[in-house]
Amino acid sequence: MEPLLTIQTPETVLFWFLAPLSVLASLGMLLVKKAVHSALLLAWVMVSLAIFYIAQGALFLGIVQVVVYTGAVMMLFLFILMLVGVDSSDSLTETITGLRPIAITAAVGFGGLMVSLLGRATLGREPVGLDAANGPGNVQGLAALLFSKYVWPFEVISALLITAAVGAMVLAHHQRTTPRPTQREQSVNRFRSDSLAGAAGLPGPGVFARHNAVDVPALLPDGTPAPSSISATLKARGDVIDSAQFQLDNVDTSVVEEK
Repeated sequence: MEPLLTIQTPETVLFWFLAPLSVLASLGMLLVKKAVHSALLLAWVMVSLAIFYIAQGALFLGIVQVVVYTGAVMMLFLFILMLVGVDSSDSLTETITGLRPIAITAAVGFGGLMVSLLGRATLGREPVGLDAANGPGNVQGLAALLFSKYVWPFEVISALLITAAVGAMVLAHHQRTTPRPTQREQSVNRFRSDSLAGAAGLPGPGVFARHNAVDVPALLPDGTPAPSSISATLKARGDVIDSAQFQLDNVDTSVVEEK
């Protein structure tokens, strides 16, 4: 039997093979643009962590890492991505000014703090084998620490996770207080309102229009008229109104002229 303070050669080879791949996968998870690729890279990192746990003698943690996180949580992420759609791209425009530098600074500071804490906890100290901790069994040894010495942090984290799950369900749940109006009811309400200005309906999505009559061309995003939005019959009859008075470049946007 090898001494407890000796690191075996296969364990060293395994570490130097998987550790760089795990770091590269972690960086790729943050830098890739598609969410499904990020989820797959995160799954690789979790599997690598499970292998590290098993190599260090923490068999229970390694199996839980694979079954719970890689097998359940990651599959849930992938199912959500498939439901939402992998082709939809998120906007990369920052809505809060200076958020990216703050996030980078916080990440670097947190990483430096963790490295400092781990260095102070491990450097200059002799490693201790797992024979004493795993004497009655890996699961029993972990349970003895979890439910005796670390029971209070365990319960606090459990309460935080439950609170976060309940808060997410409350924020995502939406229940209508009134029944949804039918199309017939919406049509009746438009004609029975105080003004008939909206009886013809509002312009379609993406149309920057200031006039809802069919004899005025719709406006493109740059404010110029769209000739194809007018019926050829109206053009032949000469019933098309000049859209210059409705263009955003020539008229104050606060004034809406009704026809």
